[in-house]
Amino acid sequence: MSQDNSGNDPAETQIADIVEQADKALSIAILAALQEARNLAAEGMSAIGKEGVAPALEYFAAVVHQRMYCLMCGADPDTFEGGNPDIAYHVIRNSQNIAKRYWSADIDIYPEREGEKRR
Repeated sequence: MSQDNSGNDPAETQIADIVEQADKALSIAILAALQEARNLAAEGMSAIGKEGVAPALEYFAAVVHQRMYCLMCGADPDTFEGGNPDIAYHVIRNSQNIAKRYWSADIDIYPEREGEKRR
């Protein structure tokens, strides 16, 4: 995620650059881990004579997405217990806005909650 640092002082720009570099490294590591999970599943399936039936990379991405959603909402990713519904609302609404704005999704976005200002 790129940030606009125009008008910031040099220290803020350095901080933003460091965070952006870490974000890129994280993205690379996640993609590598997804590919490794897919490859491990394919090897395991092949070992039991089930070639070509391993889950796609997108399956593992969905698993990570679900676990990260739980983490963001404060829920246990194994039991789904303990999540904060207010955070869940905002995460879902953000995803809806991305899909509508950038991908022209024909969806209804959750309405703003009473008393919340539009950003």
